[in-house]
Amino acid sequence: MRRTLSALVLASVAAATASPACASAPEGPGGRFDRPQEGFASSDTVLRPGSAQEAGLDARPIDAAMRRIAAWTEVTPGRQHPMYAGAVALLAHDGVVVRQDAFGREIRYADGRGTELPPQQQEPMRPDTIFDVASITKLFTSIAALQQVEDGGVELDAPVARYLSEFGVNGKEAITVRQLLTHTSGLQAEVQLWKLPPHERIPHVMNLTPQHPPGSGYEYSDPNMITLGLLVARVAGEPLDEVVRHRITEPLGMVDTGYNPPADKRDRIAATEFQADPPRGMVRGQVHDENAWSLGGVAGEAGIFSTAHDLAILGQALLNGGTYGEAEVLDEDSVDRMLTDFNGGFPGNSHGLGFELDQRWYMAGLSSPRTAGHTGYTGTSLVLDPLSRSVVVLLTNRVHPSREWGSNNEARQALAQGMAESLAVRPTRGSREWAAPAAAPATLTTRELGPVAGPAEVTFDSFVDTQRDGDGVDALTVESSADGGRSWRRVPVTAAGAGAPDGPQQELAGSGHRAWWQVRGTVDAQPGQRVQLRWRYSPDDQYVGRGVLLDGISVADQRRTLLDGEREPGGLVAQGWRQVDR
Repeated sequence: MRRTLSALVLASVAAATASPACASAPEGPGGRFDRPQEGFASSDTVLRPGSAQEAGLDARPIDAAMRRIAAWTEVTPGRQHPMYAGAVALLAHDGVVVRQDAFGREIRYADGRGTELPPQQQEPMRPDTIFDVASITKLFTSIAALQQVEDGGVELDAPVARYLSEFGVNGKEAITVRQLLTHTSGLQAEVQLWKLPPHERIPHVMNLTPQHPPGSGYEYSDPNMITLGLLVARVAGEPLDEVVRHRITEPLGMVDTGYNPPADKRDRIAATEFQADPPRGMVRGQVHDENAWSLGGVAGEAGIFSTAHDLAILGQALLNGGTYGEAEVLDEDSVDRMLTDFNGGFPGNSHGLGFELDQRWYMAGLSSPRTAGHTGYTGTSLVLDPLSRSVVVLLTNRVHPSREWGSNNEARQALAQGMAESLAVRPTRGSREWAAPAAAPATLTTRELGPVAGPAEVTFDSFVDTQRDGDGVDALTVESSADGGRSWRRVPVTAAGAGAPDGPQQELAGSGHRAWWQVRGTVDAQPGQRVQLRWRYSPDDQYVGRGVLLDGISVADQRRTLLDGEREPGGLVAQGWRQVDR
């Protein structure tokens, strides 16, 4: 069987998420968010066109996300210009390409100030537009390096200087291949090679001095990947672009992916930036990144051009454990290393061998410890969610005409969130559940209950997928009132289930576990009092997950049930919450 240690771990997580009340729900791949898939997809899972409905998804969040992606190609409130000239977005689930849309223009502007070309000279974006994917190139370099590890030519924990002897100077003697892949080498973030004479560029990288002791911290570093690309070429005995072509893109059938695209494809390539320094004019068909450009268009950190569909093929191959159809680019152990966090000592900077992991700022509601992805400076992103077997690709030319026009992170989040919300979270009881919007406050309040015979117990099931880290907390709190709602106090609760916090909690928050929790708390009330309870969800203005769902709400004292939310949904007053029928 094609299962690794991590696959077995995922299997146990999946089992833990199934409460007895929903254990009889149908299994299968059909768009479930609350049943993480175990292991890798079948190697014969290849991309095919389809629909959201066919894949078991709710099309409405996807449609809403696509409308937002389209709107950002024009001037929108809060901006003096579009977020990007154009975009191609692709969503795939279980091998089904449920949506692929193109918006805006491949080329729109004549200069760096944003002067628009005459309409007849502008060119529309199309589904097969080729983009400079910028730092997504680093994934290709990482795969090529892991192929050398599989072949026995490279050891992950060997010093880089074993393979590039000229690298082993100025405090870099002990830097390992693994540290390059996880950006923990201590090398600086950037270099400006294009300002150096050509013969000094590679020696400059080899002669760098670490800014921090190797292994002591995380620093996203282009020199790491420039070095790794040189290492791959040295060990393989051929240039990096040929390694990528022979061992990754050609086997996978990625016909529009590679370095230095040929001139006959130029009319399909999205323009990037008008560059005055260096004086390159409007860049189209050449790599945008100045370092890669100065190295002839081929580098470990940038230089790859690709299409949305080609990147989705790569993503599906990795979800399959390294195999796509008859082609195998990596074995399962190597893919597992790409999806395993080696940076546990550096919170917020989870990183596998090549992939960033669990980055809610662009993975949004798809975030989990196993969710992998990468972004590119030109406005690109790739997200792989092994737990739901989903691929999200967003390619934009947000630096056209100028990098100073700002970020497209909001679009990255919107597309990933659209996919996340299209995946069903099934109720634990019956067919309906209460859902709070992921990014807006919501309150669900009971009618007055009682008079009570004394302290009452509240029980409910809750699915909590929210932000909880240094950037903020999106929390669910339970509160009670004994004076008709004039004042409220928190009800401490305990939760049970995969990923649930230990002990009594004043609020509930959590990310990435994708499990229903069974929650209970005690309402401190005196005999004869009438009480109310409310569930209050308070997201901050940072990044969001799937939000919060409630089901099976029940309140009882020692004598009787005061409220059965399943039988009496009218006993709950919703502000922001809505009942969803699954």
